[in-house]
Amino acid sequence: MSRSLSPTPSVTKPAEMLIGALLRVPAQAIHRRLIRDLNAAGFRELSLPHIAVFQYPGPDGVRPGTLAGRAGMSKQAMNQLLRSLEERDYLVRSDHPAEGRARVVRLTRRGRAVSAKILEILREVEREWSAELGTARFASLKELLVRVWESPLARSSPGHDPKFPLD
Repeated sequence: MSRSLSPTPSVTKPAEMLIGALLRVPAQAIHRRLIRDLNAAGFRELSLPHIAVFQYPGPDGVRPGTLAGRAGMSKQAMNQLLRSLEERDYLVRSDHPAEGRARVVRLTRRGRAVSAKILEILREVEREWSAELGTARFASLKELLVRVWESPLARSSPGHDPKFPLD
């Protein structure tokens, strides 16, 4: 019995690409850059999934469930990432001071060093993108992204649980 193969999808021209891809591809490039530079700076045990924990605004003082909501993953998956980071001395999970059984994430000295290095890398990425696009265009890009960030478009999505803020 022969199988019919579906035709090879055509490559979309960049001008015809949908917004999801136009935002995802640069974000993925930034994530890969972060991990490459963090590994080179001595944080060799970090990998792409760990970006979900360290993404803005960071994990310090935050409950694991909130981190899971930000990352769009289950609490179990987030707790697995947190456990791996805790074993490597990037963070500790402790009881929430005001809420008995609730847990909260606290960065260790090593975790704060990673956060500082991430900011350094992201500032370098911004300088490079500004040089590539030109200062005015890069400023316009950031301005437009801030408008989207602040709009209801970025704050609501089907199935989003409002208990877990997206920022």
